[in-house]
Amino acid sequence: MDVGIRILPDLQFSILCDDVRREHNGKLILLGLFETIGAARFPVVHPTLFVVNRWCNGVGEYRQNTVLRKPDNSVLAEDEVTMIQLNDLKAKHTVIARFNNLRFEGPGEYAVEIRLDGELKIRYPVVLALSRS
Repeated sequence: MDVGIRILPDLQFSILCDDVRREHNGKLILLGLFETIGAARFPVVHPTLFVVNRWCNGVGEYRQNTVLRKPDNSVLAEDEVTMIQLNDLKAKHTVIARFNNLRFEGPGEYAVEIRLDGELKIRYPVVLALSRS
């Protein structure tokens, strides 16, 4: 790779799910895709939540991180920065962030933010709802 070339990558997808597995052939299996978490009462602790991001069509080295925000926009959780290296335009990089034992104090619209080099690339809602028994 030419050190001087840097092309900002595209976020091919960002998926929220309950679990991620990798087959022996390298394929990812995403289990329990969702956008809403229901709870009989609050506060509630969600045992495990994954955010899977795929970057493509870029060249260079980048820093990615995932931020989960509360309805008041304060930070609920944040993963560590992951370095992404894309050597050519055909390269792809998948980042898997795992969050354990997230405590949600009440219902409302929470958010997932994906940041690349500190810049917001996408923000999407995760709704916490009171479910009826």
